[in-house]
Amino acid sequence: MRDTYGHTRVVELLRQMLDEAREVIRDSQTLPAWCENWAQEVDARLTKEAQSALRPVINLTGTVLHTNLGRALQAEAAVEAVTKAMRSPVTLEYDLDDAGRGHRDRALAQLLCRITGAEDACIVNNNAAAVLLMLAATASGKEVVVSRGELVEIGGAFRIPDVTEAAASGRMHPTRSRDHQPHARE
Repeated sequence: MRDTYGHTRVVELLRQMLDEAREVIRDSQTLPAWCENWAQEVDARLTKEAQSALRPVINLTGTVLHTNLGRALQAEAAVEAVTKAMRSPVTLEYDLDDAGRGHRDRALAQLLCRITGAEDACIVNNNAAAVLLMLAATASGKEVVVSRGELVEIGGAFRIPDVTEAAASGRMHPTRSRDHQPHARE
């Protein structure tokens, strides 16, 4: 076990197990069942610990892009390109022409501008960041009217009202259709 997991980790786990055993003895006056074979228990715990927490599953939830199941699958060509880029150094933030520091998202921004006709682009990896940047750029200090149906929570803790407040574009409250009428502008 020491050869596989290292002396420090094995000793650390043994100390943790001793503490667990003492607690069980103190609370119930009996030994935990695993005390009969410490080596087997240590091996089982270390083996489980070494296994990846990420396991393949089949999404039968009815939600196509389920946030708890890894969201969108990537095209095989994209996976291959990322894998290739991860095997050797790449010019992520290095400009070969200027022989100095470059911009991480410049190539993608140029492509996005060519596709959309935009003057410039900023690429982020999630919707909340995009909403924050959009509101900060276009609605800072202004009123933002959002329907209650759009007051989503991401992962149970990241809320769109918090994003709008962080962008200095006000607070949001639950709305009804009649609530939109006084705020509707051209």
